[in-house]
Amino acid sequence: MNGSVDILRRPLVVLAASGLLLSACDRPERTEAPVDATPVIEAPLAPRIVPAPLTLDRRTLLDGLRRAASNYASGVRPQGVDALVGKPFSVVTAFGCRGPEPVAEGQAEGLARWSWAPERRAIQLSMTPGDWTRSALIVGAGGGDESWEAVEGFWIPRPWMEDGGCPALAADPLASGPVAPSPQTVGLAAVFDADGSRVERRNGRAYAYSVRPEGEAETVAAPADGYRLRLEGRVAAFPDGRAIRCRATGPDQRPVCIAAVRLDRVAFEDSAGETLSEWRIGG
Repeated sequence: MNGSVDILRRPLVVLAASGLLLSACDRPERTEAPVDATPVIEAPLAPRIVPAPLTLDRRTLLDGLRRAASNYASGVRPQGVDALVGKPFSVVTAFGCRGPEPVAEGQAEGLARWSWAPERRAIQLSMTPGDWTRSALIVGAGGGDESWEAVEGFWIPRPWMEDGGCPALAADPLASGPVAPSPQTVGLAAVFDADGSRVERRNGRAYAYSVRPEGEAETVAAPADGYRLRLEGRVAAFPDGRAIRCRATGPDQRPVCIAAVRLDRVAFEDSAGETLSEWRIGG
């Protein structure tokens, strides 16, 4: 009897297994989720905006002075806020490019020079600011500047040169004599308030420094490429709110233009830019 029951159970087991196999075959095959083949396009980088230099150098300051001369000669009166006012500046000018320039009687102040000390034992660097306090450019265009008790002037020679170095041009060997330099037409007017410190003013005294021999040498060699005068500070404003004033005595003359400034530093440098001596003003 038990044998008959076992025989009956076997077909049932086989049928159950077959059902499981058929159920597994009927299930749908799993498929991977479709991949989005659309390429990712990155947004282009915005062009880099290079900010304008914060400190005005010789080139940018001369550009402003040239525009002011053109406006003055053309009768154009600029409107709005003067963008130069309040800007820091650092201007370098070469001097002594052709050798020593002793200070002669009647020569204009406001230019740096160098000269030999006795027996060439040293080189004397000198820069005496001009007294522009009562000049027509200061008091003749705007009813006077009563708030400024003193104005000391610094010329920027060779304003047609942007880099401030020595000119490469040599003097004409066929010239019958020395060629007079062009008149000075561009300058910086260092202004001093009536209630400000008087220690900062030069009052006719020169910025002076002596270059002495090094080591065991008894004399000093002449510079191969002159020296440099560096002026640093911030651009100020005349009473009309403009940074620059110009003046000319006739329509066919190049206007003389000066920028009002607050000086922070005056320095003598060698031709490589190394500081030889400096004066800090107001600091």
